[in-house]
Amino acid sequence: MTKPTGMTRRFMLTAGASALMIGPLTQAASALPRATAPASDTGLPLIEASTQSKKPKSKYWRKRVRLETDEKPGTIIVDTSTKYLYYVEGNNRATRYGVGVGREGFGWSGTVSVGRKAKWPDWRPPATMIARERRKGRIIPTYVKGGPNNPLGARALYLYRGGRDTIFRIHGTNQPWTIGQNMSSGCIRMMNKDVEHLYSRADIGSKVIVIGPNGKGASRIYTDRGMDFFGTLFGG
Repeated sequence: MTKPTGMTRRFMLTAGASALMIGPLTQAASALPRATAPASDTGLPLIEASTQSKKPKSKYWRKRVRLETDEKPGTIIVDTSTKYLYYVEGNNRATRYGVGVGREGFGWSGTVSVGRKAKWPDWRPPATMIARERRKGRIIPTYVKGGPNNPLGARALYLYRGGRDTIFRIHGTNQPWTIGQNMSSGCIRMMNKDVEHLYSRADIGSKVIVIGPNGKGASRIYTDRGMDFFGTLFGG
């Protein structure tokens, strides 16, 4: 797999709640809807817990699949072109989760690792993001305590490269209907029940391979052979 290129300072100053450049990036950020209420990393208002029941399409629900890959068990593969995250289990099997990924201009690719983990993480958007959104007429909080209204959801896996925080995360979301869409500022978002499931399995130091939005190189890393019926029925 192509090694990620260096991080660009410009992107660090313009990315959202959890975005950072690793590899080539087109910085054409799409327009966001205006919001006067506190906003998530998509620019949308935070969602009360009572409205979080809407689920994504069934193809993004958690499943056990037959996966051909040379990657070791415990590796996480994120294909942002298909909106799937795989947790490799070995013996040509994996758990597949649907994910939400970076909107246009915030896609990235590279190999990183899980540097730390947190339950119900707090969210502190960068000051540059707060100022940028304010200029657009959007008010976002400087701090959101961990909980149902937090954009990072129930769990977060912090992605590191070379021992340093990339500012990217795999995390839950209080907007589950965005799974399967390009909505974030570069983070990989999951339904809360799925990120809790992944969190319980992925260890600190786990390898994470992120395939970019064009899907380049995916065929050299894995082949998804479809649903593992018995694995999903009895062990998914």
